[in-house]
Amino acid sequence: MILTKTWLITGTSTGFGKSLAIYLAQKDDVNLVATARHTDQLGYLDQYDHGQILKQTLDVTNRDGIATAVKATTDKFGSLDVLINNAGLGYFGTFEESDRDAVRYMFDVNVWGLVDMTRAVLPTMRAQKSGIIVNFSSIAGLASFPTLSFYHGTKHAVEGITDSLAQEVADQGIKFMLIEPSGFRTDWAGRSSQKAEPKIAAYKKFADNIEGSATGAHHEPGDPDKAAAIIYDQVTNHAADLPLHLPLGKFASDMAIAKYEKSLAEFKAERDLSISADQPE
Repeated sequence: MILTKTWLITGTSTGFGKSLAIYLAQKDDVNLVATARHTDQLGYLDQYDHGQILKQTLDVTNRDGIATAVKATTDKFGSLDVLINNAGLGYFGTFEESDRDAVRYMFDVNVWGLVDMTRAVLPTMRAQKSGIIVNFSSIAGLASFPTLSFYHGTKHAVEGITDSLAQEVADQGIKFMLIEPSGFRTDWAGRSSQKAEPKIAAYKKFADNIEGSATGAHHEPGDPDKAAAIIYDQVTNHAADLPLHLPLGKFASDMAIAKYEKSLAEFKAERDLSISADQPE
């Protein structure tokens, strides 16, 4: 007997979201809710639709729209089992030269959009005593690079929020997985990112970093279709031991390991100094 699960994905017009939607639309055990700001961009799903697909207009910065999408999901399918918080933006620029309004909007999408989506589905999942929430972070949530300071800020926020929330709802049967990809062939470094070219002389040396992000788009090593298959497999076949952190791509794995090995060495080296700050026992 096939046990059908209802998946809701944000940001399915391009990139990881589109790859996931196409992959899931072909599965017999999935009801798919595909969301985008413009559902006319989701026509690629029509060939797979036999009543198990719901398209929903959704801007994750609109809380009323979020509530509508979640209600439409449960009204049509009776449950909401898996939420994929995929919608997100990028921004390339030095810290000093980044446009404040642009990066604030990125926080609204990457952080508050994810927060509001998650808060909207938690009551349903708590009532079911089950659910899985997959939050798209990035290797940028674990390691840092120049010209991405505010993007790093959004992804570090996603990491911390997810880690804490996972502990709060663990006894409710709700699990989390953070996806931490490196470079994949999506629109993230192209259409989905804004850029601020360096104008201050001291930062001109970073111009190639910013320009390279655009010219390298769609030539990255990561395959979003393979990522979709991995995410489905983890959620469907490994729910009992679902990893909280899942770097995707060799660069992501290498950087995550290197970052935490370096940090561990630093923490150990400063051990005596660190504990000297406490009052004597």
